[in-house]
Amino acid sequence: MSTRTSAALTETDCSALQLLARGKVRDIYAVPGHDDALLFVATDRVSAFDVIMKNGIPNKGKLLTSLSLFFFNYLATHPDTKHIPNHVITSDLDRMPQLVHQYRDQLEGRSIWVRKATILPVEAIVRGYITGSAWSEYQKSGTMHGIKLPEGMKESTRFDPPLFTPSTKAEVGDKDINIHPDDREPLGAVAKYLPDPSLAEPIKQYALALYSTAAAHSLSRGLILADTKFEFGLFPPSTPGGNPTLALVDECLTPDSSRFWRETEWAEGNKMVGFDKQFLREWLKSGGGGWGKKGGGIGEDPVEIPQDIVEATWAKYSEAYEQLTGQKFVA
Repeated sequence: MSTRTSAALTETDCSALQLLARGKVRDIYAVPGHDDALLFVATDRVSAFDVIMKNGIPNKGKLLTSLSLFFFNYLATHPDTKHIPNHVITSDLDRMPQLVHQYRDQLEGRSIWVRKATILPVEAIVRGYITGSAWSEYQKSGTMHGIKLPEGMKESTRFDPPLFTPSTKAEVGDKDINIHPDDREPLGAVAKYLPDPSLAEPIKQYALALYSTAAAHSLSRGLILADTKFEFGLFPPSTPGGNPTLALVDECLTPDSSRFWRETEWAEGNKMVGFDKQFLREWLKSGGGGWGKKGGGIGEDPVEIPQDIVEATWAKYSEAYEQLTGQKFVA
């Protein structure tokens, strides 16, 4: 499906709702009279190197929403992960508050009505293979997130078991910072960022279980889940004096938050190409749009993405969607 069929929605305008935040991709709204829920809207914005580009990728937000919902449902019904709550209430606009309906032209297919949660300031990253920034760090220091790794590893080597390598969750425009462990198990370091240090262990166990379940599904569809990041939040206690509930929130296992590879192309030592924004990143690194004048990262000015890069990126996203879900994406 060509992205030429519609314009990109890079910013929503729902004036009767209360805009709480604009992230790299999502606009988050509160709806008057519904204090226990929020409206998550995935726009077509696209970012690279922590900078949001001037133009987006048409229908990207709808695809991300559909794929997230696929995995939220899959994980919520799988025997190994069904004990892990998530924040999804509904994606059916007709089941959302009446006040939302007037914005159907903006929200249809890209919105999720979710339980309100206190977001924890940690990116729960799980790595099944060494690649990307982890491989760069290893080449320099023999470590990954400060964890000492065996000598002689090759790019794309599989970790057995997968490793939990968390980072801080930065504000838009800032860069996430790797949480360097106090020892091989970085729970002590993670706990410093949490309102309740005892949450560190369940966050790790939840993230590893979610990764393993999703990785097994992906492999059954011919894809390797090289790494991914999850976000968690706390639902308020259901009874007075009770404990909050840890839950999976935000998005789930999309090409924006995960690195997928073709199983048939993988081998230790190979530099793998994923189903993500790599075309965009490579274009920027080559100086596209004047990128790199300020160092190639935070502080760079947003640039206009040319149509061929938009199309190539969309092709990767839609291919991943089709392979993971077994269905063609229809906007």
